[in-house]
Amino acid sequence: MNILFATSEAHPLIKTGGLADVSGSLPRAMAGLGHDVRLVLPAYQSVLEKYPQATFVSSFRVGGAGRELEVRVLELELDEVAVPVWLLDIPELFARPGNPYLAPDGSDWWDNGERFAVFSRAVAEIAMNRAGLQWQAAAVHANDWQTGLVAAFLREEARRPRTVFTIHNMAYAGYFPKSLFDSMWLPWQWWTPEGVEFYGQLSMLKAGIMYADWVTTVSPSYAAEICTSEFAYGFAGIMQRKQAEGRLRGILNGIDEHNWNPATDQLIPFNYSVERGRVSQKKRNKQALFEHFGIAAGEEQLKQPLIGFVGRLVAQKGIDLILQVMPQLLASHEARLVLVGTGDSHYEQELQLLASAHPGRVLLYLGYDEKLAHLIEAGADMFIMPSRFEPCGLSQLYSLAYGTLPIVHHTGGLADTVVNASAENIKQKTATGFVFYQPHASALHAALEHALHLFDKPRTWQQIQRTAMSQVFDWRSSAEKYIELFLQEV
Repeated sequence: MNILFATSEAHPLIKTGGLADVSGSLPRAMAGLGHDVRLVLPAYQSVLEKYPQATFVSSFRVGGAGRELEVRVLELELDEVAVPVWLLDIPELFARPGNPYLAPDGSDWWDNGERFAVFSRAVAEIAMNRAGLQWQAAAVHANDWQTGLVAAFLREEARRPRTVFTIHNMAYAGYFPKSLFDSMWLPWQWWTPEGVEFYGQLSMLKAGIMYADWVTTVSPSYAAEICTSEFAYGFAGIMQRKQAEGRLRGILNGIDEHNWNPATDQLIPFNYSVERGRVSQKKRNKQALFEHFGIAAGEEQLKQPLIGFVGRLVAQKGIDLILQVMPQLLASHEARLVLVGTGDSHYEQELQLLASAHPGRVLLYLGYDEKLAHLIEAGADMFIMPSRFEPCGLSQLYSLAYGTLPIVHHTGGLADTVVNASAENIKQKTATGFVFYQPHASALHAALEHALHLFDKPRTWQQIQRTAMSQVFDWRSSAEKYIELFLQEV
């Protein structure tokens, strides 16, 4: 089957979050099942600078906001991705530095609506074999609001491919004014409550939901949650209808076992695995992590618990809960905290104050560093994820693989993947981490206290580590479920 996988980011080309990890791994897993998969994303300036070897293969023209634009298709072969990558070069829209969605001042690019509407229109042309590539899609997999219009454009075609639209985070709906709808000359019949209109605005997320053959999200629990008013951001009725029609599925993400495997990870100094009984190598990675932050740690310091965090510094991730509990925890325990992330400026400032108040014990890097993220998973003892909601989450899956026991809120994919270290689960040898059930500072504090208590019981801790590291979250099973959808009658 010819499958076109459309996304706004993919690792290792460009990454702002978990979507990039999915887009860099799932197409390869689909191809591993014997399908002809092509990955398509915008040719951002930073991607072209990083991969000057991308070669021109065709060009075509599409309509923009009151203008016509040329789309140059560049092809790139990358071993890490293992499927052909098509970069859509539209300089007027994507030849700009930095973040793919945000201007240098941190605000959205003023023309994001046109940028991703044009990208979606171009993806539809490629899918229909009108881009000079002599390749037509049998199925198109679109992801998040940036590709939401793809399914809508394809719905207008007489002999169209099947479409799947995956919601990676319901909180980002791609809202734009009706003036964009008009200037893009989108079909007038779309502008209804049953189409793309949402309270007088164009919602690209809604376009994907309404016009795709199948709507998926990235964990079974999140699929249920987005049918409730608490998590649906105004789309509860629509999602309930999709669920009733049997057209909403939750397919759990996997992890890239090439890049996120402690036995083979090339970004960590000391490899280890549960099979070889070398989990003790984590201590050497912990020492390397301390050295990265300029700390000379002796044997006594290496025995003390180290809690890690890697992620966006936003309210969704529960950063405020971490800030509330850490001063008390640091006062009562010989523990350390290491954080890597970037996000809301007030959280960045508060974390800087926390680090200043606890020098050598709160280690902070504002930004994103892939190598440092790997080192934290390999060197930390536990990983904190107090997310208020989490469609799937990948960091807890990495943490399980690396024996870095996750401490998570019972929501979305976190609830689906982490088994709480209750007395019964420890006895049954099914526990893999620590779960708290209300997004409150007191609940997080209790979970941390429980984790630190068990950390002082090496035999129990090591048993939980072994169970965690024995879990299998590969992409093959996820890919098989997507292929099943592509093959179903619409």
